[in-house]
Amino acid sequence: MSRKKALVAFGGGPSPVINASLAGVIERCRDHDSIGGVYAAWHGVEGILKEELIDLDRQDKEELDRLKWTPASGSIGTCRYKLSGDQQEDFERIVDVLRAHEIGYFFCIGGNDTMDTADKVSHLSRASGLDLVVAGIPKTIDNDLGDEERTLIDHTPGYGSAARYWAMIMQNAEEENRGMCVSECVSVFQAMGRRSGYITAAARLADPNRTWPMQLYFAEAGHNLETLTEHVNRELERSGRCLVVVSEGFDVGSVGEARDGFGHIEYGASRMTAAQIVVNHLNQAGLQARGQATGQVPGILQRSTSAYRSVVDQEEAFMVGSYAVDMAIRYGTGYMATMLRLSDHPYRIRCDRVPLRTIANSERFLPPEWISRDGIDVTDDFIRYARPLLGDEWPFIPLEGGLQRFARLHMCFVDKRCPAYVPVSYRKA
Repeated sequence: MSRKKALVAFGGGPSPVINASLAGVIERCRDHDSIGGVYAAWHGVEGILKEELIDLDRQDKEELDRLKWTPASGSIGTCRYKLSGDQQEDFERIVDVLRAHEIGYFFCIGGNDTMDTADKVSHLSRASGLDLVVAGIPKTIDNDLGDEERTLIDHTPGYGSAARYWAMIMQNAEEENRGMCVSECVSVFQAMGRRSGYITAAARLADPNRTWPMQLYFAEAGHNLETLTEHVNRELERSGRCLVVVSEGFDVGSVGEARDGFGHIEYGASRMTAAQIVVNHLNQAGLQARGQATGQVPGILQRSTSAYRSVVDQEEAFMVGSYAVDMAIRYGTGYMATMLRLSDHPYRIRCDRVPLRTIANSERFLPPEWISRDGIDVTDDFIRYARPLLGDEWPFIPLEGGLQRFARLHMCFVDKRCPAYVPVSYRKA
């Protein structure tokens, strides 16, 4: 039996548990005789185009084991390189590199756009006569992959850890605001989420019984600066203080938008933030309590901080990565591994598969029935859905010299077999 190599690549933004999925792929590939080694693309699709492939079989096993506890994507790198229809040279280059290195299995770990790339590569390989199985593995802290009915995927690996991050920091923010409210009566926080409010909603998990003066503003709810100010001032009249969490995509007008490689707004690179605009507007409009509004933007910390990660999320990320290997071997090319919920109490899920074409470029939003009537909170149904994803344990945090110890992979690149190549998007720059 001919043994083919497996190649794994990240795409898009990272998560606190993305490397757990990578570890699941690596470990499961070793259990199958049809797979004769595992490579990783350094910085995703860009690494394939430049033929920069890391030999994972030459890594120290202890370092590979540490991937389960290593956050973000520094281990093998990621990118936001979009493969569009006018980049035929890039597509041909990918096929050439995969063929040259006898890649038989290609595992793509990422979100909406990454699944679209995986689907395109799957179709292209068939048309080119390349015997390649392409499999997708979901990853996004936004939880915006799939459909609102959750028939395609219940939740994405990465969301549980982002949700736990927000629940934890809001607990601490409540203590801060309660003590400082006579001078800083409003604390504004900005959560990631361009068009989907799942991360903002997770702040409610810190106070499921709604004992705090907290308001949540999702992109889906239709509020703006004026209605936000009205709601905040009502709360100030009642409580004298208010915690406000806004999605980065909340309607504040122009933020001097910057765009990433996929064409999405990159809020961290834009000239202004929604939180700062909200803070400025509240202070200029006048507050119905002593003090002023202040703002905080955690930014990339919510997708890269491992100390708050969910153990449930970590285990599921590893599980879906492992399942993707079995799925690829059993069902062939063109599927993404998915997770479907069996029950809330006890919380149980199962792995399944969905066609890449179905999931590619999908986008879901916080369901209307999970948003309160006034549009500034979530319902109990959301809490029942999201609470199990937090888990009940602290994650294992390996330390060395008092600091976290992450996986340290060596850049053991395989020998290049193709001519040098400049990716199409590089030429446009």
